[in-house]
Amino acid sequence: MTPLWRRHPVLMAAFVIAVALSLALAGRIAWKAVYWSQHREVQVEGWMTVGYVGRSWRLDPHEIAARTGLPMPEAGHPFTLQEIAGDRGVPVAEVVALVTETIAALRPAPKAAP
Repeated sequence: MTPLWRRHPVLMAAFVIAVALSLALAGRIAWKAVYWSQHREVQVEGWMTVGYVGRSWRLDPHEIAARTGLPMPEAGHPFTLQEIAGDRGVPVAEVVALVTETIAALRPAPKAAP
């Protein structure tokens, strides 16, 4: 009896490629799920981007950028808060405080306990 990979080499190659892609994508999903479950509501720091802050606080980064007047590039190199502060000529603490205030404004008010 001839092994399956000798009778159908193209089919077996396609199967191996499909399995490898599935494992890679499943690994990527698992990695992101674990990472973001550990990095929720992280204190805002200068090394973060607007997108990172939005994902950490479960808020829309475009809304944060719009309310603070910070740039939110669609593609390419996202700017860190430190880079934005340097471009504006203000201290990083000022930009961090602005983003922190915006997060507080965007967060829903906690419900009162009955």
